[in-house]
Amino acid sequence: MITAIRDEKNRYRNLQNGQWVESRNDTYITIKSPIDDTVLGMVPAMSKEEVDMAIETAKKAQKQWRNVTTDEKAEILYRAADILLKYKEELAELMVREISKDRKSCYSEVERTADFIRFTADTGKNISGESIPGDSFPGGKNNKVSIVRREPLGVVLAISPFNYPVNLAASKIAPGLMAGNSIVLKPASQGCLCGLYLARAFQEAGVPAGVLNTVTGKGSEIGDYITTHKGIDFINFTGSTEVGAHISSITSMVPLLMELGGKDAAIVLEDADLELTASNIVAGGYSYSGQRCTAVKRILVVEEVADQLIEKILPKLEKLTMGNPLDRDVDIVPLISTNAADFVCELIADAKEKGAKLLFGGNREGNLIQPTLFDNVTTDMRLAWEEPFGPVLPIIRVKDKDEAIKLANESEYGLQSAVFTQNINNAFYVANKLEVGTVQVNNKTERGPDHFPFLGVKASGIGTQGIRYSIESMSRPKVTVINLSNN
Repeated sequence: MITAIRDEKNRYRNLQNGQWVESRNDTYITIKSPIDDTVLGMVPAMSKEEVDMAIETAKKAQKQWRNVTTDEKAEILYRAADILLKYKEELAELMVREISKDRKSCYSEVERTADFIRFTADTGKNISGESIPGDSFPGGKNNKVSIVRREPLGVVLAISPFNYPVNLAASKIAPGLMAGNSIVLKPASQGCLCGLYLARAFQEAGVPAGVLNTVTGKGSEIGDYITTHKGIDFINFTGSTEVGAHISSITSMVPLLMELGGKDAAIVLEDADLELTASNIVAGGYSYSGQRCTAVKRILVVEEVADQLIEKILPKLEKLTMGNPLDRDVDIVPLISTNAADFVCELIADAKEKGAKLLFGGNREGNLIQPTLFDNVTTDMRLAWEEPFGPVLPIIRVKDKDEAIKLANESEYGLQSAVFTQNINNAFYVANKLEVGTVQVNNKTERGPDHFPFLGVKASGIGTQGIRYSIESMSRPKVTVINLSNN
């Protein structure tokens, strides 16, 4: 299927009004593999005029798409899910090369995305309106009835990240389509080949011309232009807090749905099952080299069990595998870029200089960084507060659960936290006081299942995702009041 979206020179095309079109100004961005720097392809560096065309096309197509029945939209989504699974091997192989993710996780992402799309179709078919009698309000009259149904917002700008280029693009496209919107997909440059492939699957499934369009290009050239474009009615963004805050600051009167950064804490109390805790911390902190918004990014452990927890964690770190995901499934893969690896090493160096105790790892080969664990991290160290997006975890010792809560809440982020305890009262005590969108009890921080609400507070996001919540976010109530005769 991939040959349909690129030419013989390995130049990829964009989906515009149902056609795969080349760069009009013959300007391209080269996409290289973070594994070995090999060239995977080139994508158009679209101009502002090309962005205008994509949005205008989407706006026109949405006027017809909004009138397509819910059942018809759902059938298209069911076919898209089937197509993804049909080409799972091809797409997973592309994903391994483009974002340096292990093959097993790539297969899992495609399968999870197919499930997401199907469940979105099911959910869309079960979202219904309501009628509200006027006499239910004090002083109201029984000759008024409010009919409430949901209306699409128009053109949704979907901006997806590199780390889940299929799943987090589909999590914007599928609910947006079911709500009756048209979509303009702007994938991250690294990951955009997978994003174009996903768009091809939706097109092959029968999404009408213009209802889904793709835009590739440099954020420095078209980023602000597209996010402030008067033709955009909604922005759904997943990425860094820095970029999310910038988008929020330059947009006006356009609703936003954003998943941003995190500094998710694993809070370990004195009565925790330490074997379970250690397994979850290692899985949550180091899978895909920690390049996940919901990765465990700091350990806040009560002093009296800190040494015992470390004894449980270290053997598990020794078993983690590192290397090239093209050769075999590995736990620790090269980071997405040299800049990303440089930043992680800055945090490691700062922690060392300020007296943190290096328990494991700390070495680097190219963009491949060993799984790294520090003890005795203090609040004057950058690693205590900054999101590394890499395989490094700080242990911060606390005297009790209240100090852990205090430190967790002092972060600018508020995506998720985990609490490990065998006391249900302690679990609820901690959960009720944490300033985050989700608290996991005796489990690593993670997204999903995808029909659960997913949100961040503070610098971690705006709005609520999750299949039904995303459909509702990308639609609005439309109220019709029927005034009945008094006769």
